[in-house]
Amino acid sequence: MSRPATSFAARRIKPLLGDRIWARLRDLRWGRRVAPPRSPSRPQRLSEMDLTQLAQHFRTDKWGTHRYTPHYERHFAPFRHRRINVLEVGIGGYAREGRGGQSLRMWKHFFRDAQIVGLDIEDKSFVDRPRITTYRGSQTDPGVLQRILDEVGELTIVIDDGSHRPEHVRATFAYLFPRLADGGLYAIEDTQTSYWPERGGSDDLDDPTTTMALVKSLVDGLNHEEFVDETYEPSYTDLHVVAVHCYHNLVIIEKGDNREGTRRRSILRSRYADLPAADRPPIDNASSQGVSDGEQVP
Repeated sequence: MSRPATSFAARRIKPLLGDRIWARLRDLRWGRRVAPPRSPSRPQRLSEMDLTQLAQHFRTDKWGTHRYTPHYERHFAPFRHRRINVLEVGIGGYAREGRGGQSLRMWKHFFRDAQIVGLDIEDKSFVDRPRITTYRGSQTDPGVLQRILDEVGELTIVIDDGSHRPEHVRATFAYLFPRLADGGLYAIEDTQTSYWPERGGSDDLDDPTTTMALVKSLVDGLNHEEFVDETYEPSYTDLHVVAVHCYHNLVIIEKGDNREGTRRRSILRSRYADLPAADRPPIDNASSQGVSDGEQVP
């Protein structure tokens, strides 16, 4: 190609092709060997995505309709490369044939070495793949929940994205949380139904039967050792819930040992003055003045 022709092509054709393709054509003209562009394999691309990107890739509503994935990424990141079992209640797609499973696929690629288990009232066995197993049944059926535990093993993460009806959420939590691994996480999605009578909730914020009423009781239970009622017997959740993280329509509960001890008897000595001598706390000048860790206790 003559110099004027080359100059003409550079002015008129190069802008249409772009720099990368133009450079490849120029290399071919001069007989240079050009390796085809590398395209990373699909698993490699997925492995580089964060959870929000994975949610967008698999088209799960955990990002978009909701804003759950940044919260999940923060709490689930320490488990990403661990060999654990993850259960999600609710697989999606309702009764529509061949629909659902997006979030199970997302979890599979986020948790690199985990077994992902799904439970749904409908048959979702078409989602089953290596490291993804589905079960059919009700989230309130102890039989199917125990079958999952027997066949899969101890669960480290549970995500309740099932019916969202408070009575179902509470029943599932009551059965699974005591059987969750120590250090595990229990997530409850779509807690807005607590405020919707049409979905089993209530417009009474003090209604004790809603999902959020359960959550509020867990928050109180975090401080059970500070209760002044000497007859109070701590519940299982009092003793084993160590944190409750509340976000818009999402709650993440941490399991551990919630027995840190208390100084309430030392600080509130007058309240416990009538206790038998053997039950009275030792005298502590700081605590008897209402001082805790260098600060005045109101």
